[in-house]
Amino acid sequence: MEVTIQDKSNYLKGLLITAKKDNQLTETEKKIIRGVAVKLGFATDFYEDSLKTLLANKYLLDDPIKFSNIKIAESFVQDALKLIFADKMFSDVEINWLRITAQANSISDEWFEEKLKKVKGTSHITLNANDFALYSII
Repeated sequence: MEVTIQDKSNYLKGLLITAKKDNQLTETEKKIIRGVAVKLGFATDFYEDSLKTLLANKYLLDDPIKFSNIKIAESFVQDALKLIFADKMFSDVEINWLRITAQANSISDEWFEEKLKKVKGTSHITLNANDFALYSII
């Protein structure tokens, strides 16, 4: 599937917003974001600077992310849910932002709730490349 530069940018931006929503950035979250950023083709200095300044970045607006294709949006939602639960610390703020983003991309509430329940019920999130939905669409 062709993923546009805009979608790649939105994917990374969305993960950064998701990580920022609870006002903390763990090593696990950084590892996930780095892995996705590499897969999307971003330069190391770009995503490392983004991670370094993330919590203080007042210019990273948290408007819902809109993708050009529902499959990319679904992939993003699944990966963002993994990011939210990877550090075992999650907040309703993170989940609600992601729910609004899903709705902005015409993803049904039922689909979202099913994916949320599945990830919530997972006892541990692995960080293997094949475990991220993005890798199946690029």
